[in-house]
Amino acid sequence: MLTVASDIEVLTRFGRALADPIRCRLLLALRESPAHPSDLADRLGISRPRLSNHLACLRDCGLVVAVPVGRRTRYELADERLGHALDDLRAAVVAVAADRSCAEAEEKGCC
Repeated sequence: MLTVASDIEVLTRFGRALADPIRCRLLLALRESPAHPSDLADRLGISRPRLSNHLACLRDCGLVVAVPVGRRTRYELADERLGHALDDLRAAVVAVAADRSCAEAEEKGCC
């Protein structure tokens, strides 16, 4: 029987993926276009074993998929909506950071 993941589980998976700067960079790179691991490693300036670990995490989170292309494997976002979600999340965080509506924000280091 198939079950739908709860909202909390889904957000936890997404949060785990975003918790590491390399995984964030990978998601943003794959948002631009699908790519082979060797190209991603070169683009991000990291070793292939390190990249492989991060891709495995993103696969486990359900955010990227591996697509066989001949003898190679190409990675891409599991769903195009993830690219839009990344854009929306980034825009929302930037907008909130820019909104300093609290008069005491500078003094208290809040908001």
